[in-house]
Amino acid sequence: MPIMTEPCEHVVEIQQVTPRTSGCEECIALGEQWNELRVCLSCGHVGCCEDSPHAHAFQHFNSTGHPLIAPFDRGETWGWCYIDRRYFELARELRPFSRSVLSSAFARLFGR
Repeated sequence: MPIMTEPCEHVVEIQQVTPRTSGCEECIALGEQWNELRVCLSCGHVGCCEDSPHAHAFQHFNSTGHPLIAPFDRGETWGWCYIDRRYFELARELRPFSRSVLSSAFARLFGR
């Protein structure tokens, strides 16, 4: 688990979002695979992490300026601010939809 710091000024911008897809939006369109998924806490965009070949979550930040993301996977409790480059604890009620391990595997296999 990442080391949590004091929340940055951007955490007041967090909204409860519904993830727009169950996989990386851009990777699905390209027919590509991803490693981990991140959800934009401003609009619900789902993108692949920076360990994935395309880093679509980071590209989304660069194109929109939406600074806050959270993991899409079950059991993760952290958020990240791209601007201030720090982790923070994400309140349970603001965490994006959690997926089961089985549904995560199907999303990777079938691009959904």
